[in-house]
Amino acid sequence: MSLTKVNATAATLTKNRTEHSIVPASGMCVTCVDGCVGMCEIGKSAYRGHEVIYPQPFGVITTAGEKIYPVDYSHFNINGTAVGAHGIEPDSDKAIFPNVNLEVKFGHDNGVKFRYPWIIPGIGSTDIAKNNWEGLAIGSALAGTGLTIGENVVGMDMESIIKDGRVVDTVDLKRRVNLYKDHQRDGYGAIIVQANIEDTRLGVQEYAIQKLGVEIVELKWGQGAKNIGGEVKIRNLKKAQALYERGYVVLPNPTEPSVIKAFEKGAFKEFERHSRVGMVTEESFVKRVEELRKAGAKYIFLKTGAYRPADLARAVVFASKCNIDLLTVDGAGGGTGMSPWRMMNEWGVPPVELHSMLYFYAKKLADKRKHVPALAVAGGFTFEDQIFKGLAMGAPFVKLVGMARSPIAAAMVGKTIGRALEENQLPVYVERFGNSIDEIFVTAHDLRKELGDTEFDRIPAGALGLYTYYERLAQGLRQLMAGCRKFSLGYITRDDIWSLTHEAADISGIKYVMDVDKDEVEKILNS
Repeated sequence: MSLTKVNATAATLTKNRTEHSIVPASGMCVTCVDGCVGMCEIGKSAYRGHEVIYPQPFGVITTAGEKIYPVDYSHFNINGTAVGAHGIEPDSDKAIFPNVNLEVKFGHDNGVKFRYPWIIPGIGSTDIAKNNWEGLAIGSALAGTGLTIGENVVGMDMESIIKDGRVVDTVDLKRRVNLYKDHQRDGYGAIIVQANIEDTRLGVQEYAIQKLGVEIVELKWGQGAKNIGGEVKIRNLKKAQALYERGYVVLPNPTEPSVIKAFEKGAFKEFERHSRVGMVTEESFVKRVEELRKAGAKYIFLKTGAYRPADLARAVVFASKCNIDLLTVDGAGGGTGMSPWRMMNEWGVPPVELHSMLYFYAKKLADKRKHVPALAVAGGFTFEDQIFKGLAMGAPFVKLVGMARSPIAAAMVGKTIGRALEENQLPVYVERFGNSIDEIFVTAHDLRKELGDTEFDRIPAGALGLYTYYERLAQGLRQLMAGCRKFSLGYITRDDIWSLTHEAADISGIKYVMDVDKDEVEKILNS
């Protein structure tokens, strides 16, 4: 079986003519017929060219690669035991799963606290993020988890006021920050502002700290979906020209008369806006961290992508030297915006390999008694079993799991249900649960009781969708942890998972299932 779906995929709105007779190496139909209108990716590229590089339709989708990696998190199983309890009294009346504590604290002073061990690690200027921000921000704040405002939000905001190349006021960034802060409860969770090279030039993080009261900022070295800068599509000529004037790479050049004519005639319908790639050096990294601390940042994070092992080592060491508060490492394969489709499938270090390297590098520093920041891992996580495995794979260093596509999906579904209720067009699949917000969303009763009627009724359905999804993850994670007899996160260890294949064991250092407990078994059998 081919490890990659090539030449035809829903991501590029393409398909093969001979769906069941395909050449494995190329993905082409076994018989390519003269006269075919070009349904496959090669055919569509023959008339739409570079447009077919990207998943479509832009602005209403998130996308993840279809490549099947030789090893993934399904190649590990979660351990369990019938003996004892960690973090609670070993009493059957007390050691019950609702008593599992999922709170996590981290940062140089342990001052960042989340109710649950996950974070949305960076959703930026794409339409899919902007159109669902209410649900993402309010849902995350109510749940007490982290949400990162990704790259290019200020640069893409046509209402931003920029003077002498620096931002002095915004609409979109201000809205995003305030939506979260206005619904934050009891100090749990955090809103984080990320920056790429364009954001840094605009002074976005300094503005967020000094004008919006943001305490946490994040530096960015790429992501797991692509090894180039952020990209979006622009359907408005004036906006494309404004972004070009702000210094972005816009293709084709929206100021050229011939391009303007072609656009107006309908020869193409979208401009591409690209960010530049950063140039990482230790000197520039240290300097930037110092600048942010002087500007008033209380906590500084770093996010890196699925680059080569040497780059991961640099991230770990630089984060250690600069006392970074959280390092997020994003494995290959997924994206929330407009990552090139082939790049998403064929570039970067897959999650299991990348997260295993991360553990080995962190342990090497810890063994030398050097500072190891709190770590977060990302790359295709969606449910509680995967969250548990990610925490165990990197224990004791990994404190959080990063997720973006699944929270967006939950927020979008909640929003769609809310809209259907308003229009009295609820699908039968949902209608069987009821005909109101309180009947459909299983968390509504408790949340209404906590917030009161007035505040609850202001919560958008998208936020309820995210909050309810998170409640499910928390319940499921508590059950898994109770089965391992681990009643708070600090007790999770690498021994709480085992490898199902020798290859998974060789990559991760997690014991093969048949080698687990060998010494203890011998003692028990010989006792």
